[in-house]
Amino acid sequence: MLDKMLIGDGELCLRVLGEPSGDRASAHAMNVAVLSLLLAKHLGWPDHELMDLGTGALLHDVGKLNLPDRLRLQQDNFTAAEQARYRDHVAQGITMGRQMGLSAGSLLVLAQHHEMADGSGFPSGCPQERMTQAARIVSLVNHYDKLCNPASLSKALTPHEALSRMFAQSRSRFDISLLNAFIRMMGIYPPGSVVQLSDERFAMVMTVNAQRPLKPTVLVHDQRAPRQDRLHLNLEGRSDLGIRRNIKPDQLPAKAAEFLAPRQRLSYFFGTDVNSLQPA
Repeated sequence: MLDKMLIGDGELCLRVLGEPSGDRASAHAMNVAVLSLLLAKHLGWPDHELMDLGTGALLHDVGKLNLPDRLRLQQDNFTAAEQARYRDHVAQGITMGRQMGLSAGSLLVLAQHHEMADGSGFPSGCPQERMTQAARIVSLVNHYDKLCNPASLSKALTPHEALSRMFAQSRSRFDISLLNAFIRMMGIYPPGSVVQLSDERFAMVMTVNAQRPLKPTVLVHDQRAPRQDRLHLNLEGRSDLGIRRNIKPDQLPAKAAEFLAPRQRLSYFFGTDVNSLQPA
């Protein structure tokens, strides 16, 4: 993943993929790794620091492998004993990480990925100044992905809603400079967002335009176009067209929902932003 990220001339942009394959845990781990690395790259981290971050992000929940299936996803109705067992996955992960020979930087990500900037996290309740920068990133991204891809799909937020909630209701729990940078990177309408355009058509955001966040590339449902024609529009090139509003997938008309097939679970990866490539 780092080889792909570090080689190339264009600026990297975030892309939304189809429904993730495999189990939820592996999809979550990949999302956290991809988004964490992209954020660090966006912030200008040196290449040699990205490996510790990426490894820690990918393996942040490895300690859950030692938990029963029913305890791997935190639930509001956990008993005190179940909550303690769930939280013990952090210590289990550190032990497993040491057995794997992970670096100190990666181990600190495993140790601190549930800590919060205001000291409300676990297992140590350490505040922002005692967290590593890598752990602050993974804590932030981990929280975002769980809002978008919760255990119960009925509680899932759209990417737009997740970022809005994090900023409006819980920004004290995160490094505010990282949260602001994450929001800028994800865009006002993050990939996977379902939107209505100014001409009333419905669309799904596919990639973010870092320079013009109100003008992403979208997949448009156009009833006039043949079904097999998938209309991808770069809104940057359309002065007459923009996004009117963000909507929930279940608000789509039936035909638009069938065509756009909004993801029940979001899966992210990255690619080169062709708009950032300079002509030879």
